[in-house]
Amino acid sequence: MKKRLVFLGVLFLSVWYVCAEDSDVVDNRVRSYVMPTRVVWTSANTASSKVEHAEVLLSKRYGQVPEGEFSRGSGCVLSNKGTVPGILLDFGREIHGGVQIGVGAGKAKKQPRVRVRTGESVAEAMAELDERGACNDHAIRDGVIDLPWMGSRTIGDTGFRFVRLDVLDEGTIRFESVRAVSIMRPMRQLGSFRCSDERLNQIWKTAARTLHLCCQDYIWDGIKRDRLVWQGDMHPEVMAAMHVFGTEARDVIQRSLTYMRETTPANKWMNTMPAYTLWWIRCQRDLWFYTGDTDFLKAQHQYLKDVFANLDKYIGADNRCTLPGFLDWPTQHNQPAVKAGVHALMTWAYQDGAELARVLGDTELEAKCKDGEKRLRLYHPTPENSKAAAAMLSLSGLSDAATMNREIAKGGVKGVSTFYGYYMMEARAKAGDIQGGINTIRDYWGGMLDMGATSFWEDFNIAWTNNAFRIDELPVPGKKDIHGDFGDFCYVGFRHSLCHGWSSGPSAWLIEHVLGVKPIEPGCTVLEVNPCLDTLAWAEGDFPTPHGIVHIRCERQADGTTKTNVSKPNHVRIVQK
Repeated sequence: MKKRLVFLGVLFLSVWYVCAEDSDVVDNRVRSYVMPTRVVWTSANTASSKVEHAEVLLSKRYGQVPEGEFSRGSGCVLSNKGTVPGILLDFGREIHGGVQIGVGAGKAKKQPRVRVRTGESVAEAMAELDERGACNDHAIRDGVIDLPWMGSRTIGDTGFRFVRLDVLDEGTIRFESVRAVSIMRPMRQLGSFRCSDERLNQIWKTAARTLHLCCQDYIWDGIKRDRLVWQGDMHPEVMAAMHVFGTEARDVIQRSLTYMRETTPANKWMNTMPAYTLWWIRCQRDLWFYTGDTDFLKAQHQYLKDVFANLDKYIGADNRCTLPGFLDWPTQHNQPAVKAGVHALMTWAYQDGAELARVLGDTELEAKCKDGEKRLRLYHPTPENSKAAAAMLSLSGLSDAATMNREIAKGGVKGVSTFYGYYMMEARAKAGDIQGGINTIRDYWGGMLDMGATSFWEDFNIAWTNNAFRIDELPVPGKKDIHGDFGDFCYVGFRHSLCHGWSSGPSAWLIEHVLGVKPIEPGCTVLEVNPCLDTLAWAEGDFPTPHGIVHIRCERQADGTTKTNVSKPNHVRIVQK
């Protein structure tokens, strides 16, 4: 069997090399087809408009046309006799890709035009362009198409869960099938997490899937909007990838980091934002520490030297960071907090730079980074009533962890964001408040699940849920639209992305702090395992290392102690307290 698999693998690679020219860029992502799970809505049947047999679209389809009686075809029939008919389908989960529409023989060989709208929520799929932020800004999700007389057409490249079809011209169309075309990078989930709290289990799975959806050609911010490598937003995705996919994610991470380096001169800022270059340094440090890949780190050596030569200009005479700043959108209203957070991030970057320079054997760069870090630590910003700033001050070591945890705990999940929520939970863990982090995950990320989320969002405010209808519901009179009625800055209304990779932090945090798995040597050759169940009865899961999978199972005993069992690869040493 093993020899057969090896032969098939060699055969596949041989065919691949024959088909791909030297200059071609090969897309290694995988297409799969997803059937709709329910019909959400159809227009009313009248003398001038009719929708018939909508339920046919939920049955298994094969992508062939016709799929029923060859001479007549079968399927869902939409007839326009002066009024536009429409149908709205739910595919059950967030999808990256497009839509394949199969059409059987109608009454005329020239088909009426069809309007296709995709949406991450029901309300978005029902909206008009420019209505409360509905747009085609980064991907076409609302357009008019022609369809074949007897055949199928695949359109679209976006993020969606819902699809609405409207027949615009007079005539009849017989939809044999409507299938979502999922396009995904083939990465195995090597990490896992399960515990006695099913809500946490669902959150972990959703966070992991959110990350996977955003791992396309590169690590993208979102799959509907912001289909770009935003370097400053990527660090939670790197951490989630190391815990969920391990070595399976190394290629997409390295491609993304290399792309940013090759397209940004060292004296400029990644994505035009100084903080994003600082996050690039942090991503390099953590990728190296988790993988032990010094060859990739060596390729960054000269760029790191040039970046720090530029950064040195932005440490003021009073030891303050003078970089213009950005943390995340919810914090942007509070500029003093932004300045405090960026100062902390710059301090962290210099600390990382010294560590990386030491690995690279560059004593001059190491001394420069240590000096920069020392100067930055002479200034002590305050959190300015911001949980994001408090988290950064704690994690960088500029402020006491217990004091910053009290700042973060104020008001429950008010002030938490999908991006910096990860660092808020990290800061809580640093202060020993694991239960506070668990509560944040349950209440904040769980709040999105309560509103119908199957992937986590660009931003979320728990106050939005007051008197709001779910994303999988038709608009409810007298209630707020959780998608279309909220948002700020670049994510107003339906422009708001409901699948953003920076929100995947819980998938890393639950493994690191509940299962208690923490690398203490580069390449995960030595791991600390120190579970913290708090109110959980048990937890178990897998942590992927470059040497294989470490499995942890921990259970709370009757006397309050925790019994932990660990299985590991031979090349990994476990340290337990």
